[in-house]
Amino acid sequence: MRVVVGRIGKPHGLRGQVTVELRTDEPEERFAPGSVLFADGAIAELTVAEIHWHSGRLLVNFAGFESRSAAETLRGTILEAERDEKAQPTDPDEFYDSALIGCRVETVNGEFLGLVEDVVHLPSQELLAVVTAAGREVLIPFVSQIVPTVDLSNRRILIDPPIGLIEEPADAN
Repeated sequence: MRVVVGRIGKPHGLRGQVTVELRTDEPEERFAPGSVLFADGAIAELTVAEIHWHSGRLLVNFAGFESRSAAETLRGTILEAERDEKAQPTDPDEFYDSALIGCRVETVNGEFLGLVEDVVHLPSQELLAVVTAAGREVLIPFVSQIVPTVDLSNRRILIDPPIGLIEEPADAN
């Protein structure tokens, strides 16, 4: 199974390094030198030549992209890695996006809200993008105060939303 692990940002320096916007909690494993990543879901492969951290950002050199202009051609590329479908994160409070997508979302009172369609990664937190039965998208902050229970074995997520988070918008007419 392929999973998204990052997005290539702008080049850094003159020797082909690029910044990577991480979408994994396992960067040292996913971007280890010699690792093969897939570009934009295609068959094209990129091999990690070297990594290092600079000011809290991951910088990566890919084999065959040794100049700034070559690195510039990679900007915006979504990077995917192969992962065993049965693999689980080591931290029990972490979840792979693919495990959350498709889960039922219910309130702690038992009210069905919808299904998780996507996990949105923002710099400060993650959001569960939930599509309701009416087809409306609701973004739920993925924090323990609002999402107290994730039951992957039953594909069910319980939420305790604050007032106003999931209410239907008032009719504009």
